Amino acid sequence: MFKYTCLNPISQVGLEKFTGNFSKTDDIKDAQGVLVRSASMHDMEMPEGLLAIARAGAGVNNIPLDDCAKKGIVVFNTPGANANGVKELVIAGMLLASRDVVGGINWVESAKSEADIAKMAEKEKKKFAGTEIQDKKLGIIGLGAIGVRVANVAKHLGMEVYGYDPYISVDAAWNLSRDIKHVLDINEIYEQCDIITIHVPLMDSTKNTINKEAISKMKDGVIILNFARDLLVEETAVLEAIKSGKVRKYVSDFPNPTTAGQEGCIVIPHLGASTEESEDNCAKMAVKELMNYLENGNIVNSVNYPNCDMGVCTNAGRIAIMHKNVANMISRFTGIFGDLNLNISDLTNKSKGEYAYTMLDLDDPATDEIVKKLEAVDGVIRVRVVK
Repeated sequence: MFKYTCLNPISQVGLEKFTGNFSKTDDIKDAQGVLVRSASMHDMEMPEGLLAIARAGAGVNNIPLDDCAKKGIVVFNTPGANANGVKELVIAGMLLASRDVVGGINWVESAKSEADIAKMAEKEKKKFAGTEIQDKKLGIIGLGAIGVRVANVAKHLGMEVYGYDPYISVDAAWNLSRDIKHVLDINEIYEQCDIITIHVPLMDSTKNTINKEAISKMKDGVIILNFARDLLVEETAVLEAIKSGKVRKYVSDFPNPTTAGQEGCIVIPHLGASTEESEDNCAKMAVKELMNYLENGNIVNSVNYPNCDMGVCTNAGRIAIMHKNVANMISRFTGIFGDLNLNISDLTNKSKGEYAYTMLDLDDPATDEIVKKLEAVDGVIRVRVVK
């Protein structure tokens, strides 16, 4: 029996996916698994028995990834589960920036007590006139689960779509409309597109991807959309560009003191994934990942350990080892089994940066002696008897 705890309210649709082999606890000290959305875990003490954290969403800024990796705690996220909800809001943001719908609504609110408001509207509406998005060039930076969906919808709306992603996955490439122009130089996006939207994860290498230099290469009157993370855009540079007329509108889903209430900025209160469907999908995926890891040792969609999947174990035993990604680890592990005259029926080893993960299926059940010998190997972080 495994125990899990929730640090935020998690959709009941997801929690109902747990089998009878799992029970909920309110105390993280008793839990092998954690489900979390936005709660910050940076200052939390991770109990020794904690094995995995599943983030019901894509961003993991609220989780100390490296500290977890050092303790052998796998952190999962749910890429793509909220992609449709974000995609729809990106399209809405594009329309709000192209047509001054917000300005028009605010005018109506201010004039609501006027008896001749209808007649006044006919005179005032020209102040809020905008442009259509059909035939405009849309540049998408990042062709992951969300970027691909935005690209395909935009194409159906009659836009000319440019996509940039040097690391596009095979699945994303298959799902991308063949009419999308996949460019190899991000500067082509900056120079050619009327509207630019960014959909990449926030890392040291992607911070301020859209900066002052990038903006200088863009068309006059460009619209910039940011539904990924605010730090991907140098927002002070955007404000300067709005004042100069270089940037027409900046749409962000991340309220902060820099952009909130600023002229030319449409700031939305982080609603990208705030739909019932997205929350349900994220919860279901997070629960599935947690169950698969705790019951089978399989890692799918981890952000701090490599993905590794050996299916359901049909052998007598399965051991999972989390260790440093250094030379000769596999030979040391197999040597221990050889010395004990134990046969390994199947083995998988994967690495990700500094860390690696090895799973071994055995013809005999794992013993305490095996575990102790494996734990004694220099570089081993955690040994789990999965079965």
